[in-house]
Amino acid sequence: MDFSHSWTALRAAIAGLSDENFDRPSGCTGWLVRDLVCHLIIDAQDVLITLVTPTDKEPTRDEITYWDLAESAPTGDDPLDALIVRLAAAYGEPRLLELHFDDVGSAAGRAAELADPDVRVSTRDEVLTVHDYLTAYVLESTLHHLDLIAHLPDAPRPPDRGLARARELLERIAGATFPASFSDTDALLVGTGRRAPTDTERAELGRLAGKVPLVLG
Repeated sequence: MDFSHSWTALRAAIAGLSDENFDRPSGCTGWLVRDLVCHLIIDAQDVLITLVTPTDKEPTRDEITYWDLAESAPTGDDPLDALIVRLAAAYGEPRLLELHFDDVGSAAGRAAELADPDVRVSTRDEVLTVHDYLTAYVLESTLHHLDLIAHLPDAPRPPDRGLARARELLERIAGATFPASFSDTDALLVGTGRRAPTDTERAELGRLAGKVPLVLG
């Protein structure tokens, strides 16, 4: 399962962090690594809640339409972003954050493996199949894995399989493919505004340059 592959890699990367790593910047504007890990605890809880919220209603979203596109990139000033920073600080020791994520993250992984992919579940007042929901989360977990290691050059990277799947999903959201010269990582970083394209990359993007960055929400 693509979700399990990407999620397991993300969990392993967090488990390998030193205490000092938690105070490094992440790839998310305004968040340190510890803030990102706190956000991922909430992500893991959301996965658990969603997988145990079945419904008989017809699906309203799939793995692509699950994502809403925001008009502007996060600035770190959003009240919910600020709340994450306060929550992360409340843990005190980095190991407490890591242990909490390990608990809920491993539970989310087990729940995903046990879930029937054809069951419909409800989240954010929308309905998806388990398969579509977990597929959407491949993009979420891969992007946040890249955020995690943005300033940690020695940390393990997302698996190639997850990067390729996340790129495919982002291209389907964009309705266009990134140039073959872009690595999967570059397509994801440039495509979501995590870094600006170089002049050469912008020229290669062609019409797609007018569509990126895609700010996923």
